[in-house]
Amino acid sequence: MGLRVLKLEGLVKAWLRKRVNRFTVEVEVDGSPVKAHLTNTGRLQEYLVNGRKSLLARIKGPRLSYRLIAVEDGDGYAVVDTISQQRVFESLVRDNSIPWLKDCFIVKRNYRIEGEVIDYLIECHGLQRLVELKSSVLRTVDNYASYPDCPTDRGVRQIETLARFAEKYKPLVVFIAALPRVKGFKPFCRGDPRILEAVMNASMKGVVFKSINTYMVDESGWIVLENPDLPVLLEC
Repeated sequence: MGLRVLKLEGLVKAWLRKRVNRFTVEVEVDGSPVKAHLTNTGRLQEYLVNGRKSLLARIKGPRLSYRLIAVEDGDGYAVVDTISQQRVFESLVRDNSIPWLKDCFIVKRNYRIEGEVIDYLIECHGLQRLVELKSSVLRTVDNYASYPDCPTDRGVRQIETLARFAEKYKPLVVFIAALPRVKGFKPFCRGDPRILEAVMNASMKGVVFKSINTYMVDESGWIVLENPDLPVLLEC
């Protein structure tokens, strides 16, 4: 087991039934169907299947009372909830648990630049850097975490924007491999054929691509850090 990072309290066990729309899934809780909020806009086809065990958080939304957090994956849980992925990243930065972000701190969330919203503006040793997180909960047949699992105009635009500001902000794209025991990260070109070109061009201009492997160990709600510097292959 990796480093314990964050514990989500009061999770509710459920069984998935179907995806209702982009932001909603139907699940079964205590034998009754209910709807839950989904923050991840990926297709998640290998997870959002009927009968799959999942964990929900209680929320006080205007229409929904639950948010889908994690889905069973082998002997652990993949954290599909992007809010939880962000909380884990922020905790790791705050606790100096990421070697390549040592002594950095978050200056601003949702930093706007050229019409795009980038997740974080951080400061490292007096240098301001942009950081964009990408949820990577697609497992390839050769056991790599991957992104994207569907076309992503926004994701391509963000990477292209970071490439244009590479000299000024030394940007990072961090792929959150939030699923158990993968051996590395690589782009999923079948999800969006444009992604490899965008990544390679950005890399040549100075954008740094990193990946963090984290997942939920069991129904206790503990999210652990398995690898703070998961190998990244810029190939499909």
